[in-house]
Amino acid sequence: MAPPRATRRQEPSPLSDAVAISRHKRAAARAAAEMVEDGMHVGLGTGSTVAYLLEALGERELKEVSCVATSPATERAARALGLTVRTLDEMCDLDVAIDGADQIDPSGWLVKGGGAAQTREKIVAAAARRFVVIASAEKAVRQLAPPVPLELMRFGLHSTLRALSQARLREVPESPDGGLIADYVGPVADPRELASWLSATPGVVEHGLFAPEMVSVILIGGENGVERRAGGKPNS
Repeated sequence: MAPPRATRRQEPSPLSDAVAISRHKRAAARAAAEMVEDGMHVGLGTGSTVAYLLEALGERELKEVSCVATSPATERAARALGLTVRTLDEMCDLDVAIDGADQIDPSGWLVKGGGAAQTREKIVAAAARRFVVIASAEKAVRQLAPPVPLELMRFGLHSTLRALSQARLREVPESPDGGLIADYVGPVADPRELASWLSATPGVVEHGLFAPEMVSVILIGGENGVERRAGGKPNS
């Protein structure tokens, strides 16, 4: 009979999980970077997966690419890598926007905004002809779940929170533009219905639910390479 130690299944260590997730993020980010060509106007999202995208874009040494950043952190990182950063108003429209996601469901609905920049991210995604989402495999879920990030106006905050009932302010609750960041922690049974209700609630500037029709393609890095999922954005 084998000793108990020989038959006990070993669970992956948190370190090995973190290494694998980083590898998957990098793979998705590099696949997206290959979609960028010289002369393009590019929207840059916010978060750890986008950091790998910036790294990949910097390595390509594209000379004619102009970028719009969705957060001060992304702007600083992009400039440090030699990328040209301009405002969205200067460029008006974008060829492509690339960003990460906190959750991706099978129908293409996204939860975004873990980095508190969901309002800017949604504006940039809407301004782009193509919106490319990059993520590691653990972000793909069977069903969306809370929290859903919110940006709220400061004026009438208590009334807004009372109307939402299941929303909680974050400990560091501020967006890049000074709005307050909260999380909706109630159920997410029907994302479209919830998105409509959140959008219709006075005091809610924006929420982190992104509909499939905003998305052109989703690139998910995993152990078997990068999975490509079609989004629902027309003509992309």
